[in-house]
Amino acid sequence: MDTIEKNLIAQVADIHKVPEGAYNIRSNGELAGRNTTANIDIVTKEDKPGIDIIVKPGTKNESVHIPVVLSMSGLKDMVYNDFYIGEGSDVTIVAGCGIHNCGIDTSEHDGVHTFYIKKDAKVKYIEKHYGEGDGTGKRILNPTTIINIEEGGYMEMDSVQIKGVDSTKRDTKAYLSDGATLVIHEKIMTHGLQTAETNFEVDLDGKSSSANVVSRSVAKENSKQVFNSKINGNNECNGHTECDAIIMDNASVSAIPQLTANNIDAALIHEAAIGKIAGEQLIKLMTLGLTEAEAEEQIVNGFLK
Repeated sequence: MDTIEKNLIAQVADIHKVPEGAYNIRSNGELAGRNTTANIDIVTKEDKPGIDIIVKPGTKNESVHIPVVLSMSGLKDMVYNDFYIGEGSDVTIVAGCGIHNCGIDTSEHDGVHTFYIKKDAKVKYIEKHYGEGDGTGKRILNPTTIINIEEGGYMEMDSVQIKGVDSTKRDTKAYLSDGATLVIHEKIMTHGLQTAETNFEVDLDGKSSSANVVSRSVAKENSKQVFNSKINGNNECNGHTECDAIIMDNASVSAIPQLTANNIDAALIHEAAIGKIAGEQLIKLMTLGLTEAEAEEQIVNGFLK
């Protein structure tokens, strides 16, 4: 890989050298590197582009890195990745896509990630999206995540997109069994004419299942964001969804939380707040010597931290 591709990988997967443990690196639609371990196998799909990541039962304290990078203008890449997380395991998965586009044609990566999390297994899933390049061609990312969590399973998902993506549609659908837990933290920043749409839907099917879906976003200039979050309480369960957004300049933000209780013991809560940066916050920082632009940047960075 060249310097551009190495920088993209560092941005989306925090990889600055060959990572320890299992990894699969995809560059411009092709396999660029792979390693497996005794407990984690990675197998190329035969019927469509993508991989199967297979974690053996009882695997602890191991990680999988599966970054994707695009540096060719006009390339459209699509992958289907399935994760089979064995019973009682505890692993960290680092995904993400970086696009460098210096041309005039649109570059796009779409990915469908499906998780099968077995009984009492735990997953920390980190997904970062990033775009760069001074070309006029668009950088488009459309991730789809499908999550199936069996009894007592746990998944924490951190989804981050704070720079350089012109258009994104992020769809997440989850199904939780008895005692399963899902925690989602999303962070998005848009500017210029960028658009971002997020769609979460969680089915709390199992007794004592729970979900906490939280999004924080900043919309600048003429960008547009839409946040849809739906939690279906189909059993005795606990669900919470929250959207906090800062709106700046001429941007537009829509937050649309939806709760559906199909069981008398479903406890569901939603919160949504959209607003501008408070004047007193700016004044306080400016009295410390910051310019207005520097003060805004400090507030935004703290909000998205």
